[in-house]
Amino acid sequence: MSVVLISTYELGRQPFGLASPAAWLAGAGLDVRCVDLSRQPFDPEYAEADLVAFHLPMHTATRLAVPVIARIRRLNPDVELCCYGLYAPLNDGFLRSIGVSHILGVEFEADLLRLASGCPLMPAAQCLPRLEFINPLRASLPPLTRYATLQQGTTRRIVGYTEASRGCKHTCRHCPIVPVYGGQFRVVPPEVVAADVAAQVEAGAEHITFGDPDFFNGVGHARRVVETVARRCPGLTYDATIKVEHLLEHADILPELRDTGCLFITSAVESFDDMVLQRLEKGHTRHDVERAVDVCRRAGVPLVPTFIAFTPWTTCDAYRNFLFEIDRLELVDHVAPIQLAIRLLVTAGSRLLELGELRSRVGTYDEARLLYPWRYADERVEQLAEDIGAIVGRHLTASRRTIFKEIWARAHAGTTVPPFRCSVVKQRVEVPYLNEPWYC
Repeated sequence: MSVVLISTYELGRQPFGLASPAAWLAGAGLDVRCVDLSRQPFDPEYAEADLVAFHLPMHTATRLAVPVIARIRRLNPDVELCCYGLYAPLNDGFLRSIGVSHILGVEFEADLLRLASGCPLMPAAQCLPRLEFINPLRASLPPLTRYATLQQGTTRRIVGYTEASRGCKHTCRHCPIVPVYGGQFRVVPPEVVAADVAAQVEAGAEHITFGDPDFFNGVGHARRVVETVARRCPGLTYDATIKVEHLLEHADILPELRDTGCLFITSAVESFDDMVLQRLEKGHTRHDVERAVDVCRRAGVPLVPTFIAFTPWTTCDAYRNFLFEIDRLELVDHVAPIQLAIRLLVTAGSRLLELGELRSRVGTYDEARLLYPWRYADERVEQLAEDIGAIVGRHLTASRRTIFKEIWARAHAGTTVPPFRCSVVKQRVEVPYLNEPWYC
């Protein structure tokens, strides 16, 4: 059987969601081809495969897959189409309505192999399966030089990507992982992670992104992973994502990360507004964020926060306070400009729909956009959000301080524009960053 695995978008990373199942399929003797449409043109030959499977790890990837699914279906009405990954079960009904025959969820490798081999799928279980992970197969993917790079001062480094764990034991109300994983997570053996990293280093990687939703879900496992990788690939640098509460709980471990090559830590701060954080059930407060920034600075590992800048509870004053906190904490150089424009996404199955106050502002599910539309309490915020998004879109290559300054001015339009610290405070440290704009 011939199988084509397709990725439409994975944040500028070489798709782990193709490389991992490709190893399972090739190991069983199947003819498998990996295609990354964010880096490769569409080829009509894809429709000639016996099975075409789309990896849908995020909202943007799912929307981009829809026209490709339609195109393949037109080219070959009899082709077997499959979607797998986090956003596949969230959009099961819609995907089937456009011709997808098979919907697989997360922890998908074994099910994808059964499907491609013509074997019956196992009945859906309440508990996610525990897979015996094997080394990913990246040979048919575009080289790492085609993907996002790490910018560190004037130096660029080739970046690889891997996952040491999947899922999350937390249940933040807005997170799309929660409806699928339900508080469960799975770890990949450190030896498998290290072998994958070593293979990417051999292919040119100088830095690795660990894509775990929370690297400290299993903190002991994370320590074993970085120790194993550091022994096998001395001098390699990396970054990881860690929750604010875990940064505070395990502050004593942060120097270990620094010493094993961690250049920065991403953390989903989301907001500085305690009311919003409580509604999202993030598990931290504004004060906790300030403490996390401090412990990361003292450990010598910069904190790179991500945000949901616009929520149904955002007001113009609240957005100005949001910018003020970023400036006060000297985080302007840490924040990717797109983070100043992100709007809350309410997906199918979202726990946000449990909030009565939000349900009154949420419209009917929009299958074309794969979300529940919602409106602001303050209608002036809609224009503000559009203007901020336009500023970010116009200045993709400008410095973060330049963009922040323009956004600051727009947010304070019609008021006395106050000065801000980043215009006079020298940047503490050169914060490395990946040069691919971040979307969800």
